[in-house]
Amino acid sequence: MNTTHCLFIIEDDNKLRQILSSYFRAQNFDVVEFAEGKSAVEAIISQQPELVMLDLMLPDIDGLTICRQIRPKFLGKILILTSSGDDFDHVVALEIGADDFVTKPIKPRVLLARLRALVRNESTHIHLPESIYQSSENTLIFGGLLLNNIRKWCELSGKHIVMTDSEFDLLWLLGSSADQVLSRDDLTRAIRGIEYDGLDRTIDNKVVSLRKKLGDTSSSPYRIITVRGKGYVFVPDAWND
Repeated sequence: MNTTHCLFIIEDDNKLRQILSSYFRAQNFDVVEFAEGKSAVEAIISQQPELVMLDLMLPDIDGLTICRQIRPKFLGKILILTSSGDDFDHVVALEIGADDFVTKPIKPRVLLARLRALVRNESTHIHLPESIYQSSENTLIFGGLLLNNIRKWCELSGKHIVMTDSEFDLLWLLGSSADQVLSRDDLTRAIRGIEYDGLDRTIDNKVVSLRKKLGDTSSSPYRIITVRGKGYVFVPDAWND
């Protein structure tokens, strides 16, 4: 039996949108249509469809802006439709989080193949504690903390937290093993690719930096805890305030 996939189509060309919607419904997709971008943004984030087909040129807000807005909070796949043959648009689309793009004029069968490929390529979910809302291996949410591993994006209480890639990688590793003690040796090998020599303070310094950026700088840190003689623990229930 075929699996039904939820597809949002954001396209201002009424005729094209209707053709695509009819075609994909016939292919067992659950299709939701949008003629403009602003109303689609909130719906995408709140409803989390598996797939978004997004026109690059819309009357109210361009597709690149929409992609940039939704990517940190959207767990599904984004396919950009564009009439532009400019490689710059294609590169920018991929860099800000699009998963694929197709240049108009569009052949529905090509789109179908590309969408099916995106669905097939979605990685198997990993197991995490029940306190985490997590629907993609690339996104973790703990209360007010959101981490997106594709974009190296960290957001706390709606505010983007700027950090280096290595700081993000460390935070992601800790979050992926929430409530578990990770030793300095494990963290050093994962982040730096070398064995911990017992003297290297790189991981400790990065933890200090993360605590400062994430509001965990009291005399008794409660979000990333030090376990004396063992390592560090990420506390999944400490991110709601």
